[in-house]
Amino acid sequence: MTGVMLMENAGRGTTDVLCRLGVGGPVVIVCGRGNNGGDGFVIARHLDLRGYEVRVALLDDPSGLRGDAATNYRVIEKSAIPLMRCGPQLLASALRDAAWIVDAMLGTGAMGDPREPYGTVITMLNESGVPILAVDVPSGLDCETGTAGEPTIRAQHTCTFVAPKPGLLVANSTPYVGELHVVDIGAPRRLVNAFVRTGS
Repeated sequence: MTGVMLMENAGRGTTDVLCRLGVGGPVVIVCGRGNNGGDGFVIARHLDLRGYEVRVALLDDPSGLRGDAATNYRVIEKSAIPLMRCGPQLLASALRDAAWIVDAMLGTGAMGDPREPYGTVITMLNESGVPILAVDVPSGLDCETGTAGEPTIRAQHTCTFVAPKPGLLVANSTPYVGELHVVDIGAPRRLVNAFVRTGS
């Protein structure tokens, strides 16, 4: 299965969860430059297709995007979806009437305390009072151990893919994960079962 197919399924499945929760207003999707950001671009497109107001905030230079994330960035560039390359000040203005924040900044490969500008942005999002849905893992949280970096997103909901990551299930991660949703992205059942049995 190609990465772009899995990313498409992950983004569409997360959009389904958000719609079931009730969108109710503008959605601000805050994206990093990795595959987590690529998932955010897919979510933006599917929300737009369903008629919801969506704004994409990219924290990094788009020239740094690679692979499947770059592919999906090019798609939303041509989709007339509001897209801003922004730092904390511009992001603050985008959040003023937001109904939801989607955290698509840092994924499973991130370790340790988030670097700038991510640290400042995570603190801003946590203090905004707007409910947050995290994509795969809350930014700043170690998905293997559940150790929270300083700072870490405090999500009301987390959509993780294929199966729960170990760090999302430990007790001390609950304030960051919120309600956990496992999203099927089309990985073959036989492989998923083997993965879960071996933990590899």
